[in-house]
Amino acid sequence: MQENINNTENTVEEVELSEILQIRRDKLTSLCESGNNPFEKVKYDVDAYTTDIVERFDEYEGKTVKIAGRLMSRRDMGKANFIDILDGKGRIQCYIRINDVGEDTFEQYKKWDIGDIVGISGMVFRTRRGEISVHVYEIELLAKSLLPLPEKYHGLKDQETRYRQRYVDLIVNPEVKDTFYKRSRILKEIRNYLDFKGFLEVDTPILVPLEIGASARPFVTHHNTLDIDMYLRIETELYLKRLIVGGMHRVYEVGRIFRNEGMDTKHNPEFTTIELYQAFTDYKGMMDLVEEMNKMLAVKICGSEKIMYQGNEIDMGKWERLTMVEAVKKYAGVDYNDWATDEQAREVAKAYHVEVADNATKGRVLIEFFDAYVEEKLIQPTFIYDYPVENSPLAKRKADNPMFTERFEYFINATEFGNAFSELNDPIDQKERFEKQVAAKRAEEPDTKAEVDYDYITALEYGMPPTGGLGFGIDRLVMLLTDSASIRDVLLFPTMKPLADN
Repeated sequence: MQENINNTENTVEEVELSEILQIRRDKLTSLCESGNNPFEKVKYDVDAYTTDIVERFDEYEGKTVKIAGRLMSRRDMGKANFIDILDGKGRIQCYIRINDVGEDTFEQYKKWDIGDIVGISGMVFRTRRGEISVHVYEIELLAKSLLPLPEKYHGLKDQETRYRQRYVDLIVNPEVKDTFYKRSRILKEIRNYLDFKGFLEVDTPILVPLEIGASARPFVTHHNTLDIDMYLRIETELYLKRLIVGGMHRVYEVGRIFRNEGMDTKHNPEFTTIELYQAFTDYKGMMDLVEEMNKMLAVKICGSEKIMYQGNEIDMGKWERLTMVEAVKKYAGVDYNDWATDEQAREVAKAYHVEVADNATKGRVLIEFFDAYVEEKLIQPTFIYDYPVENSPLAKRKADNPMFTERFEYFINATEFGNAFSELNDPIDQKERFEKQVAAKRAEEPDTKAEVDYDYITALEYGMPPTGGLGFGIDRLVMLLTDSASIRDVLLFPTMKPLADN
């Protein structure tokens, strides 16, 4: 029969957890008293991994290998046992007999628990039933598990517990590792792509000396030596554009970003973005880059430009491009160009049950129409470009229509994935926009400490070339390419509310 805990333990439901914990600690005490403290082990010379053995069996058959991993199950047949070992790559069956390892070692092994870390030396073979296995000649205990793993047949199913105890989740649900292996590959492919395009990866400060006027709320800390409050960054943009001024004309950063805001399936207070800036191009150059890069990622990670996400087939090979005005006309049936005044725009909003402020401008009304009618319709990859100046303080105005900016966002499956500008490089215009932004924030939040980043204005005064900039979230991209429903599924350690009994 299969043993899920070991011969002295049944399941957690049948035996009080406190008793199981005591049993395991008693075993550790016994091991230590006999001079076999497992936590004193410092090295085990592994020379093979489970998946390598299985995938290249012809090379390994009949050869002696040394593997190490976690004891996951035991099928006791008296003087011989079959056990399963889980290492960093996969799982393999091992066959252990008293005649091969010796009576003393076999008796010690029988007292070990499911979850213990063991080292095994043995010969690779195939059983009569055809299962690739390792015939054990030597086995030793490398580390003791003092807590039982979740019961095999039910596993670790509770989502909250899986996120809180990712280390257990990875043990009992090893398929979870695939998501994080893909995450690593995605980052690697993006870096390879940008490096090939001549971009330089750089690092900019995480702790910054002032709170800027952007809508995102920062986390605040205090620097004791300088006796000043400092802020965890909410973006990497302004430092990267300082580098453009300095002559580093293609730069990017894979950056951890921190925003003191709410949490849901698409938001975590700590997340990862990539921001990149390229001199002498514009937002349409960034569109081309986004489209090319995402097609490449779909093929490299998923094997095709067509991918499945939460039941929808997404064609990453086809991208629609619409101005915000065109998108609102297409999906809401109203035309911004018909609004002669701000007041008329507000009246149209009222007729369509779109909530806007009493002093909302035409541009602000357009933005609210987009949020109400358009975003949820953008399932296939879509660029929405030419945004009103009201919500684009860092984007360059359109020369032929200064009420709009050279900005786009791109949407997939009704979710915004990235944001790009033809960067504003006019220091006078930028200063005015920053000051208005900070004034508006102070009016809305009297206690805010938001300030204008005048050093950035100084940098612009030295002259920044025409520049295209792009920022996109890695976490949402990983969600898309791994068909994950929640951002917590693609973060190894998502932010969680502490348990009351902690």
